[in-house]
Amino acid sequence: MIFYKTNEEIELIRESNLLVSKTLAYIAGILKVGIDGKTIDKEAETFIRDHNGIPGFKGYHGFPATLCLSINEAVVHGIPNDKPLGSKDIISVDCGVLLNGYFGDSAFTFGFNEVDEEVRKLMRVTRTSLMMGIEEAKAGNRVGDISYAVQNYCEREHQYGVVRELVGHGLGKNLHEEPEIPNFGQRGRGPVLKEGLVICIEPMINLGAKGVRQLNDGWTILTKDGKPSAHYEHCVAIRKEGPDILSNHDIIDEAIKNNPEIIDISINF
Repeated sequence: MIFYKTNEEIELIRESNLLVSKTLAYIAGILKVGIDGKTIDKEAETFIRDHNGIPGFKGYHGFPATLCLSINEAVVHGIPNDKPLGSKDIISVDCGVLLNGYFGDSAFTFGFNEVDEEVRKLMRVTRTSLMMGIEEAKAGNRVGDISYAVQNYCEREHQYGVVRELVGHGLGKNLHEEPEIPNFGQRGRGPVLKEGLVICIEPMINLGAKGVRQLNDGWTILTKDGKPSAHYEHCVAIRKEGPDILSNHDIIDEAIKNNPEIIDISINF
């Protein structure tokens, strides 16, 4: 069942997503070579709770942490550990919160200064594909229009691997609601996008092939070929006048500009 939200509910979801975005911006400010995932995760949990939120991922189906921290070839669902981050690492940070009864969910990939140019390009293309998908998130279109926009740009124009096993989703009182939002598909297919629908669009794009595998921890998803993967996510409400982005990556970009150890992957879109 697809749940459509009232304007009041959408504003509550916006508040939740703003807290997620502020948390990601806070993380952008503390990232440095040598910091470890457990430290980042602890800081994020404290930040969320200090702002009257509840970590949305911690305990979800048994997930043990506040953040999904996925490094280099990890696509998503990485569990924070105590291994120090290196100067060539990229880190996908996926964050969820529960605030006032509604969830927020967004993700952003960060990179340190010595990240190779081909990986920086992957990050830029993945982030651009998110915005291209969002352009199609308007009333009257179908889910497949979003999916096609992401796949066509990443796979056909840039020959990257578009992950098939993991998809975006609806969002509201539950962290994952219908409909699923794949990053691959055909125009004009799938559920119709109607006003009041709130969805998370989240391209997960591999530098190499599309294949993935799961670690024995039951969570971490890796690229099969060991090449890096990037992940960006926005929460979007469907409106008659067009997509309404409820999360905010601008404040993350501002935090990055104030951290000399992190590369700026802001895009013109």
